[in-house]
Amino acid sequence: MLPDSRLTPAAVEPFTDRFLSVAEGKCARLARKWMDGRDGMGAPVFTRAGKYTARGWTEWTQGFLFGGSLLVFDATGDRAALDAGIRGTLDRMAPHVSHIGVHDHGFNNVSTYGTLRRLILEGKVADEGGMLAQCELALKVSGAVQAARWTATTETGGGYVYSFNGPHSLFCDTIRSCRSLVLAHQLGHALMGENDRPVSLLDRAAAHIRSTLAWNVFYGEGRDIYDVPGRVAHESLFNVNDGKFRCPSTQQGYSPFSTWTRGLAWVLLGCAEQLEWFSRPCVQFEGKTAFLREMERAARATADFYLRHSSADGIPFWDTGAPGLAGVADYAKTSDPWSGPEPVDSSAAAISAQGLIRLGLRLGNKGGGYLRAGLGEARTLFSPPYLSESPKHEGLLLHSVYHRPRGWDYVPKGRTIPCGESSLWGDYHALELAVLVKRLARRESPVTFFAGG
Repeated sequence: MLPDSRLTPAAVEPFTDRFLSVAEGKCARLARKWMDGRDGMGAPVFTRAGKYTARGWTEWTQGFLFGGSLLVFDATGDRAALDAGIRGTLDRMAPHVSHIGVHDHGFNNVSTYGTLRRLILEGKVADEGGMLAQCELALKVSGAVQAARWTATTETGGGYVYSFNGPHSLFCDTIRSCRSLVLAHQLGHALMGENDRPVSLLDRAAAHIRSTLAWNVFYGEGRDIYDVPGRVAHESLFNVNDGKFRCPSTQQGYSPFSTWTRGLAWVLLGCAEQLEWFSRPCVQFEGKTAFLREMERAARATADFYLRHSSADGIPFWDTGAPGLAGVADYAKTSDPWSGPEPVDSSAAAISAQGLIRLGLRLGNKGGGYLRAGLGEARTLFSPPYLSESPKHEGLLLHSVYHRPRGWDYVPKGRTIPCGESSLWGDYHALELAVLVKRLARRESPVTFFAGG
Protein backbone atom coordinates (compact mmCIF):
# COMPACT_ATOMS: atom_id res chain seq x y z
CA MET A 1 0.00 0.00 0.00
CA LEU A 2 1.28 3.47 -0.91
CA PRO A 3 -0.30 6.28 1.18
CA ASP A 4 -1.95 9.13 -0.74
CA SER A 5 0.01 12.27 0.18
CA ARG A 6 -3.06 14.44 -0.43
CA LEU A 7 -5.35 12.75 2.09
CA THR A 8 -6.58 14.66 5.13
CA PRO A 9 -9.31 13.84 7.66
CA ALA A 10 -11.50 16.51 6.06
CA ALA A 11 -11.11 14.84 2.65
CA VAL A 12 -12.24 11.50 4.10
CA GLU A 13 -15.17 12.96 6.07
CA PRO A 14 -17.70 12.68 3.20
CA PHE A 15 -16.94 8.96 2.92
CA THR A 16 -17.30 8.66 6.69
CA ASP A 17 -20.68 10.40 6.58
CA ARG A 18 -21.83 7.99 3.88
CA PHE A 19 -20.88 5.05 6.10
CA LEU A 20 -22.60 6.57 9.13
CA SER A 21 -25.79 7.19 7.16
CA VAL A 22 -25.93 3.43 6.58
CA ALA A 23 -25.13 2.63 10.20
CA GLU A 24 -27.67 5.02 11.68
CA GLY A 25 -30.67 2.76 11.18
CA LYS A 26 -29.06 -0.67 11.03
CA CYS A 27 -27.30 -0.74 14.40
CA ALA A 28 -30.32 0.13 16.55
CA ARG A 29 -32.52 -2.37 14.69
CA LEU A 30 -29.95 -5.14 15.12
CA ALA A 31 -29.52 -4.44 18.83
CA ARG A 32 -33.27 -4.46 19.44
CA LYS A 33 -33.69 -7.66 17.43
CA TRP A 34 -31.14 -9.56 19.50
CA MET A 35 -32.39 -8.15 22.81
CA ASP A 36 -36.09 -8.71 22.26
CA GLY A 37 -36.37 -11.79 20.11
CA ARG A 38 -33.23 -13.87 20.56
CA ASP A 39 -33.13 -14.91 24.23
CA GLY A 40 -31.00 -17.99 24.64
CA MET A 41 -29.49 -17.59 21.17
CA GLY A 42 -26.29 -15.89 22.30
CA ALA A 43 -24.77 -12.94 20.50
CA PRO A 44 -24.66 -12.21 16.75
CA VAL A 45 -21.24 -12.95 15.31
CA PHE A 46 -21.25 -12.86 11.50
CA THR A 47 -23.71 -12.80 8.64
CA ARG A 48 -24.81 -15.59 6.35
CA ALA A 49 -26.54 -14.38 3.20
CA GLY A 50 -26.83 -10.97 4.82
CA LYS A 51 -28.43 -12.01 8.14
CA TYR A 52 -26.56 -12.00 11.42
CA THR A 53 -26.18 -15.40 13.06
CA ALA A 54 -24.75 -16.66 16.35
CA ARG A 55 -21.81 -18.97 16.74
CA GLY A 56 -21.71 -20.58 20.16
CA TRP A 57 -18.05 -20.56 21.17
CA THR A 58 -17.66 -17.64 23.51
CA GLU A 59 -19.98 -14.65 23.39
CA TRP A 60 -17.07 -12.31 22.76
CA THR A 61 -19.03 -10.13 20.32
CA GLN A 62 -21.98 -9.06 22.48
CA GLY A 63 -20.22 -5.88 23.58
CA PHE A 64 -19.74 -4.90 19.95
CA LEU A 65 -23.52 -5.13 19.43
CA PHE A 66 -24.41 -2.58 22.11
CA GLY A 67 -21.16 -0.62 21.98
CA GLY A 68 -21.68 -0.12 18.27
CA SER A 69 -25.05 1.49 18.93
CA LEU A 70 -23.43 3.88 21.40
CA LEU A 71 -20.86 4.85 18.78
CA VAL A 72 -23.59 5.52 16.22
CA PHE A 73 -25.20 7.93 18.68
CA ASP A 74 -21.82 9.55 19.35
CA ALA A 75 -21.31 10.23 15.64
CA THR A 76 -24.86 11.01 14.52
CA GLY A 77 -27.02 11.86 17.53
CA ASP A 78 -29.37 8.93 16.76
CA ARG A 79 -31.46 8.61 19.95
CA ALA A 80 -32.77 5.17 18.98
CA ALA A 81 -29.17 3.94 18.85
CA LEU A 82 -28.43 5.52 22.23
CA ASP A 83 -31.46 3.90 23.84
CA ALA A 84 -30.53 0.50 22.41
CA GLY A 85 -26.92 0.89 23.55
CA ILE A 86 -27.82 1.91 27.10
CA ARG A 87 -30.47 -0.76 27.49
CA GLY A 88 -28.21 -3.48 26.13
CA THR A 89 -25.28 -2.43 28.30
CA LEU A 90 -27.20 -2.19 31.56
CA ASP A 91 -29.52 -5.17 31.00
CA ARG A 92 -27.31 -7.69 29.22
CA MET A 93 -23.61 -7.10 29.88
CA ALA A 94 -23.29 -7.87 33.61
CA PRO A 95 -22.35 -11.55 33.07
CA HIS A 96 -19.38 -10.42 31.00
CA VAL A 97 -18.06 -8.28 33.85
CA SER A 98 -17.44 -11.30 36.09
CA HIS A 99 -16.67 -13.79 33.30
CA ILE A 100 -13.60 -15.72 34.46
CA GLY A 101 -13.39 -17.94 31.37
CA VAL A 102 -12.30 -15.56 28.60
CA HIS A 103 -9.63 -13.06 27.66
CA ASP A 104 -12.08 -10.68 25.98
CA HIS A 105 -12.93 -8.15 28.71
CA GLY A 106 -11.42 -5.30 26.73
CA PHE A 107 -13.71 -6.16 23.83
CA ASN A 108 -16.98 -6.70 25.68
CA ASN A 109 -16.80 -4.34 28.65
CA VAL A 110 -14.68 -1.40 27.54
CA SER A 111 -16.74 -1.25 24.33
CA THR A 112 -19.96 -0.90 26.36
CA TYR A 113 -19.48 0.32 29.91
CA GLY A 114 -16.35 2.20 28.84
CA THR A 115 -18.03 3.94 25.92
CA LEU A 116 -21.10 4.85 27.97
CA ARG A 117 -18.83 6.24 30.71
CA ARG A 118 -17.00 8.36 28.15
CA LEU A 119 -20.22 9.74 26.71
CA ILE A 120 -21.39 10.72 30.19
CA LEU A 121 -18.08 12.41 31.02
CA GLU A 122 -18.17 14.28 27.72
CA GLY A 123 -21.61 15.62 28.55
CA LYS A 124 -23.33 13.84 25.66
CA VAL A 125 -25.41 11.56 27.89
CA ALA A 126 -27.06 12.53 31.17
CA ASP A 127 -25.98 10.57 34.25
CA GLU A 128 -29.44 9.29 35.11
CA GLY A 129 -30.00 6.75 37.84
CA GLY A 130 -26.33 6.53 38.77
CA MET A 131 -25.22 5.18 35.38
CA LEU A 132 -21.70 6.62 35.71
CA ALA A 133 -21.12 4.90 39.04
CA GLN A 134 -22.52 1.65 37.63
CA CYS A 135 -20.21 1.83 34.62
CA GLU A 136 -17.15 2.57 36.73
CA LEU A 137 -17.89 -0.26 39.15
CA ALA A 138 -18.32 -2.65 36.22
CA LEU A 139 -15.01 -1.50 34.71
CA LYS A 140 -13.18 -1.94 38.02
CA VAL A 141 -14.43 -5.48 38.44
CA SER A 142 -13.82 -6.34 34.78
CA GLY A 143 -10.20 -5.23 34.97
CA ALA A 144 -9.53 -7.24 38.10
CA VAL A 145 -11.24 -10.37 36.77
CA GLN A 146 -9.24 -10.13 33.57
CA ALA A 147 -5.98 -9.66 35.48
CA ALA A 148 -6.70 -12.74 37.60
CA ARG A 149 -6.50 -14.90 34.47
CA TRP A 150 -2.73 -14.95 34.85
CA THR A 151 0.20 -17.19 33.97
CA ALA A 152 3.57 -16.24 35.42
CA THR A 153 6.65 -16.98 33.30
CA THR A 154 10.41 -16.89 33.68
CA GLU A 155 10.71 -15.22 30.26
CA THR A 156 10.75 -11.59 29.12
CA GLY A 157 7.62 -9.90 30.40
CA GLY A 158 7.20 -12.25 33.34
CA GLY A 159 3.61 -13.25 32.62
CA TYR A 160 0.47 -12.79 30.58
CA VAL A 161 -3.33 -12.90 30.59
CA TYR A 162 -3.94 -16.34 29.15
CA SER A 163 -6.47 -17.10 26.43
CA PHE A 164 -9.54 -19.32 26.65
CA ASN A 165 -7.32 -22.14 25.35
CA GLY A 166 -5.74 -22.42 28.78
CA PRO A 167 -2.82 -21.23 30.93
CA HIS A 168 -0.25 -22.19 28.27
CA SER A 169 -1.71 -19.85 25.63
CA LEU A 170 -0.86 -16.19 24.94
CA PHE A 171 -3.01 -14.68 22.16
CA CYS A 172 -1.76 -11.62 20.31
CA ASP A 173 -5.24 -10.02 20.26
CA THR A 174 -5.46 -10.01 24.07
CA ILE A 175 -3.28 -6.90 24.05
CA ARG A 176 -6.48 -4.95 23.45
CA SER A 177 -7.93 -6.36 26.67
CA CYS A 178 -5.17 -4.51 28.50
CA ARG A 179 -7.53 -1.53 28.19
CA SER A 180 -9.65 -3.15 30.89
CA LEU A 181 -6.66 -3.48 33.25
CA VAL A 182 -5.31 0.04 32.87
CA LEU A 183 -8.76 1.62 32.97
CA ALA A 184 -9.55 -0.20 36.23
CA HIS A 185 -6.17 0.94 37.58
CA GLN A 186 -6.96 4.50 36.51
CA LEU A 187 -10.18 4.25 38.53
CA GLY A 188 -8.14 3.36 41.62
CA HIS A 189 -8.75 -0.37 41.64
CA ALA A 190 -6.51 -3.38 42.34
CA LEU A 191 -6.87 -7.14 42.21
CA MET A 192 -7.00 -8.48 45.76
CA GLY A 193 -5.23 -11.79 46.27
CA GLU A 194 -4.58 -14.20 49.12
CA ASN A 195 -3.97 -12.64 52.53
CA ASP A 196 -5.46 -9.38 51.21
CA ARG A 197 -2.42 -8.85 49.01
CA PRO A 198 -3.13 -6.21 46.35
CA VAL A 199 -1.94 -6.99 42.84
CA SER A 200 -1.22 -3.97 40.65
CA LEU A 201 -3.33 -3.92 37.50
CA LEU A 202 -0.83 -1.51 35.98
CA ASP A 203 2.02 -3.98 36.52
CA ARG A 204 0.05 -6.84 35.04
CA ALA A 205 -0.95 -4.82 31.99
CA ALA A 206 2.65 -3.79 31.37
CA ALA A 207 3.88 -7.36 31.84
CA HIS A 208 1.31 -8.75 29.43
CA ILE A 209 2.18 -6.16 26.81
CA ARG A 210 5.90 -6.90 27.19
CA SER A 211 5.28 -10.64 26.83
CA THR A 212 3.19 -10.07 23.70
CA LEU A 213 5.82 -7.85 22.11
CA ALA A 214 8.63 -10.25 23.01
CA TRP A 215 7.02 -13.50 21.86
CA ASN A 216 4.19 -12.78 19.41
CA VAL A 217 5.94 -10.04 17.41
CA PHE A 218 9.06 -10.65 15.32
CA TYR A 219 11.78 -8.12 14.52
CA GLY A 220 14.10 -9.84 12.03
CA GLU A 221 16.52 -10.98 14.72
CA GLY A 222 16.74 -14.63 13.75
CA ARG A 223 14.38 -16.29 16.23
CA ASP A 224 13.52 -18.72 13.43
CA ILE A 225 14.03 -18.81 9.68
CA TYR A 226 10.67 -17.07 9.17
CA ASP A 227 11.62 -14.14 11.42
CA VAL A 228 10.54 -11.22 9.23
CA PRO A 229 10.35 -7.76 10.86
CA GLY A 230 6.77 -7.04 11.88
CA ARG A 231 5.45 -10.56 11.46
CA VAL A 232 2.99 -11.59 14.18
CA ALA A 233 2.18 -15.03 15.53
CA HIS A 234 -1.42 -15.41 16.63
CA GLU A 235 -0.49 -17.50 19.66
CA SER A 236 2.59 -18.18 21.77
CA LEU A 237 2.77 -21.41 23.77
CA PHE A 238 4.53 -21.75 27.11
CA ASN A 239 5.45 -24.66 29.35
CA VAL A 240 3.49 -23.87 32.50
CA ASN A 241 5.73 -26.15 34.58
CA ASP A 242 8.86 -24.06 34.15
CA GLY A 243 7.49 -20.83 32.63
CA LYS A 244 9.52 -21.16 29.43
CA PHE A 245 8.45 -20.21 25.90
CA ARG A 246 8.03 -23.24 23.67
CA CYS A 247 6.81 -22.26 20.18
CA PRO A 248 4.51 -20.08 18.09
CA SER A 249 1.06 -21.36 17.21
CA THR A 250 -2.22 -20.23 15.70
CA GLN A 251 -5.94 -20.89 15.92
CA GLN A 252 -7.41 -18.66 13.21
CA GLY A 253 -4.38 -18.12 11.01
CA TYR A 254 -2.94 -20.41 8.34
CA SER A 255 0.22 -21.43 10.19
CA PRO A 256 2.41 -20.50 13.15
CA PHE A 257 4.97 -19.12 10.69
CA SER A 258 2.69 -16.84 8.70
CA THR A 259 0.76 -13.78 9.81
CA TRP A 260 -2.96 -13.80 10.47
CA THR A 261 -3.62 -10.20 9.52
CA ARG A 262 -6.43 -9.51 11.97
CA GLY A 263 -4.13 -10.55 14.81
CA LEU A 264 -1.42 -8.21 13.54
CA ALA A 265 -3.99 -5.42 13.29
CA TRP A 266 -4.96 -5.85 16.95
CA VAL A 267 -1.31 -5.68 18.02
CA LEU A 268 -0.83 -2.50 15.99
CA LEU A 269 -3.94 -0.86 17.44
CA GLY A 270 -3.24 -2.16 20.94
CA CYS A 271 0.26 -0.67 20.93
CA ALA A 272 -0.97 2.67 19.57
CA GLU A 273 -3.70 2.97 22.21
CA GLN A 274 -1.45 1.92 25.08
CA LEU A 275 1.19 4.41 23.94
CA GLU A 276 -1.46 7.09 24.42
CA TRP A 277 -2.32 5.87 27.92
CA PHE A 278 1.16 5.09 29.27
CA SER A 279 2.81 8.22 27.86
CA ARG A 280 0.75 10.57 30.05
CA PRO A 281 2.75 12.31 32.81
CA CYS A 282 0.35 11.01 35.47
CA VAL A 283 1.37 7.40 34.71
CA GLN A 284 4.63 6.72 36.51
CA PHE A 285 6.48 3.46 37.01
CA GLU A 286 10.04 2.17 36.86
CA GLY A 287 11.29 1.58 33.33
CA LYS A 288 8.58 3.69 31.68
CA THR A 289 10.87 5.23 29.04
CA ALA A 290 12.17 1.86 27.86
CA PHE A 291 8.65 0.44 27.87
CA LEU A 292 7.37 3.22 25.63
CA ARG A 293 10.25 2.56 23.23
CA GLU A 294 9.33 -1.14 23.10
CA MET A 295 5.72 -0.37 22.22
CA GLU A 296 6.67 2.18 19.58
CA ARG A 297 9.12 -0.28 18.04
CA ALA A 298 6.43 -2.97 17.83
CA ALA A 299 3.86 -0.52 16.48
CA ARG A 300 6.22 0.65 13.74
CA ALA A 301 7.28 -2.89 12.84
CA THR A 302 3.73 -4.20 12.56
CA ALA A 303 2.58 -1.09 10.69
CA ASP A 304 5.38 -1.42 8.15
CA PHE A 305 4.69 -5.14 7.70
CA TYR A 306 0.99 -4.45 7.22
CA LEU A 307 1.61 -1.81 4.56
CA ARG A 308 3.99 -4.13 2.68
CA HIS A 309 1.44 -6.95 2.66
CA SER A 310 -1.76 -5.06 1.83
CA SER A 311 -3.28 -4.26 -1.54
CA ALA A 312 -2.95 -0.80 -3.03
CA ASP A 313 -6.24 0.28 -1.40
CA GLY A 314 -5.15 -0.96 2.05
CA ILE A 315 -7.13 -4.21 2.26
CA PRO A 316 -5.16 -7.34 3.28
CA PHE A 317 -5.72 -11.00 2.59
CA TRP A 318 -6.80 -12.92 5.68
CA ASP A 319 -3.32 -14.45 6.17
CA THR A 320 -0.03 -13.59 4.49
CA GLY A 321 0.90 -17.25 4.11
CA ALA A 322 -2.41 -18.57 2.80
CA PRO A 323 -1.69 -21.14 0.06
CA GLY A 324 -3.47 -19.28 -2.72
CA LEU A 325 -1.03 -16.39 -2.38
CA ALA A 326 1.96 -18.38 -3.59
CA GLY A 327 1.61 -16.84 -7.05
CA VAL A 328 1.05 -13.25 -5.88
CA ALA A 329 4.21 -11.37 -6.78
CA ASP A 330 3.25 -8.04 -5.21
CA TYR A 331 0.34 -6.16 -3.71
CA ALA A 332 0.26 -3.23 -6.13
CA LYS A 333 -3.28 -3.93 -7.34
CA THR A 334 -6.58 -2.89 -5.82
CA SER A 335 -8.13 -5.64 -3.74
CA ASP A 336 -10.67 -8.01 -5.31
CA PRO A 337 -12.96 -9.30 -2.54
CA TRP A 338 -15.15 -11.38 -4.85
CA SER A 339 -12.75 -13.62 -6.73
CA GLY A 340 -9.25 -13.20 -5.39
CA PRO A 341 -6.88 -16.11 -4.85
CA GLU A 342 -7.73 -15.99 -1.12
CA PRO A 343 -10.37 -14.14 0.93
CA VAL A 344 -9.60 -10.59 2.02
CA ASP A 345 -10.44 -9.45 5.54
CA SER A 346 -11.98 -6.00 5.75
CA SER A 347 -12.19 -6.28 9.55
CA ALA A 348 -8.39 -6.43 9.73
CA ALA A 349 -8.32 -3.26 7.64
CA ALA A 350 -10.78 -1.48 9.96
CA ILE A 351 -8.72 -2.37 13.03
CA SER A 352 -5.36 -1.53 11.45
CA ALA A 353 -6.63 1.77 10.01
CA GLN A 354 -7.33 3.09 13.48
CA GLY A 355 -3.94 1.85 14.66
CA LEU A 356 -2.15 3.56 11.77
CA ILE A 357 -3.95 6.85 12.41
CA ARG A 358 -3.23 6.79 16.14
CA LEU A 359 0.42 5.85 15.55
CA GLY A 360 0.74 8.63 12.98
CA LEU A 361 -0.67 11.17 15.44
CA ARG A 362 1.66 9.88 18.14
CA LEU A 363 4.75 10.31 15.95
CA GLY A 364 3.82 13.81 14.77
CA ASN A 365 5.87 14.98 11.80
CA LYS A 366 7.49 11.54 11.53
CA GLY A 367 4.13 9.77 11.34
CA GLY A 368 2.51 11.40 8.34
CA GLY A 369 2.80 8.30 6.18
CA TYR A 370 1.04 6.15 8.76
CA LEU A 371 -1.70 8.74 9.26
CA ARG A 372 -2.39 9.03 5.54
CA ALA A 373 -2.32 5.24 5.13
CA GLY A 374 -4.98 4.87 7.81
CA LEU A 375 -7.10 7.57 6.21
CA GLY A 376 -6.74 5.81 2.86
CA GLU A 377 -8.00 2.58 4.38
CA ALA A 378 -10.96 4.45 5.87
CA ARG A 379 -11.82 5.90 2.46
CA THR A 380 -11.74 2.41 0.95
CA LEU A 381 -13.82 0.80 3.71
CA PHE A 382 -16.47 3.51 3.68
CA SER A 383 -17.11 3.01 -0.05
CA PRO A 384 -18.39 0.14 -2.20
CA PRO A 385 -17.58 -2.71 -2.53
CA TYR A 386 -16.90 -2.70 1.21
CA LEU A 387 -19.77 -0.49 2.35
CA SER A 388 -22.94 -2.53 2.84
CA GLU A 389 -25.56 -0.14 1.48
CA SER A 390 -28.35 -2.66 0.88
CA PRO A 391 -31.08 -2.30 3.55
CA LYS A 392 -31.64 -6.06 3.26
CA HIS A 393 -28.10 -6.80 4.46
CA GLU A 394 -27.76 -6.44 8.24
CA GLY A 395 -24.03 -5.72 8.19
CA LEU A 396 -22.14 -2.47 7.71
CA LEU A 397 -18.76 -3.64 6.42
CA LEU A 398 -18.64 -6.34 3.77
CA HIS A 399 -15.96 -8.98 3.07
CA SER A 400 -14.96 -9.85 6.61
CA VAL A 401 -13.55 -13.27 7.49
CA TYR A 402 -13.97 -15.05 10.82
CA HIS A 403 -12.37 -18.52 11.02
CA ARG A 404 -11.06 -19.68 7.66
CA PRO A 405 -9.35 -22.88 8.93
CA ARG A 406 -12.59 -24.18 10.46
CA GLY A 407 -14.66 -23.24 7.41
CA TRP A 408 -17.14 -21.14 9.38
CA ASP A 409 -17.39 -18.36 6.80
CA TYR A 410 -20.23 -18.27 4.28
CA VAL A 411 -19.35 -18.88 0.64
CA PRO A 412 -22.10 -17.56 -1.66
CA LYS A 413 -23.38 -19.73 -4.46
CA GLY A 414 -21.18 -19.42 -7.51
CA ARG A 415 -18.15 -18.20 -5.51
CA THR A 416 -15.07 -20.12 -4.44
CA ILE A 417 -14.11 -17.99 -1.42
CA PRO A 418 -16.00 -16.38 1.47
CA CYS A 419 -17.13 -12.89 0.47
CA GLY A 420 -19.95 -10.41 0.77
CA GLU A 421 -20.50 -10.93 4.50
CA SER A 422 -20.03 -8.90 7.68
CA SER A 423 -18.78 -9.55 11.20
CA LEU A 424 -19.80 -7.75 14.37
CA TRP A 425 -16.18 -6.88 15.25
CA GLY A 426 -15.63 -5.56 11.73
CA ASP A 427 -18.71 -3.35 11.95
CA TYR A 428 -17.77 -2.17 15.44
CA HIS A 429 -14.19 -1.27 14.59
CA ALA A 430 -15.39 0.51 11.46
CA LEU A 431 -17.61 2.61 13.75
CA GLU A 432 -14.67 3.36 16.04
CA LEU A 433 -12.73 4.41 12.97
CA ALA A 434 -15.59 6.64 11.80
CA VAL A 435 -15.82 8.42 15.16
CA LEU A 436 -12.06 8.99 15.13
CA VAL A 437 -12.03 10.40 11.58
CA LYS A 438 -15.00 12.66 12.30
CA ARG A 439 -13.26 14.15 15.32
CA LEU A 440 -10.05 14.76 13.42
CA ALA A 441 -11.97 16.33 10.53
CA ARG A 442 -13.52 18.75 13.02
CA ARG A 443 -10.11 19.42 14.56
CA GLU A 444 -11.22 17.89 17.85
CA SER A 445 -9.13 15.74 20.16
CA PRO A 446 -9.17 12.03 19.25
CA VAL A 447 -11.49 9.89 21.31
CA THR A 448 -9.71 7.73 23.90
CA PHE A 449 -10.91 4.77 25.94
CA PHE A 450 -9.58 6.40 29.12
CA ALA A 451 -11.46 9.71 28.87
CA GLY A 452 -11.71 11.53 32.18
CA GLY A 453 -8.51 10.06 33.62
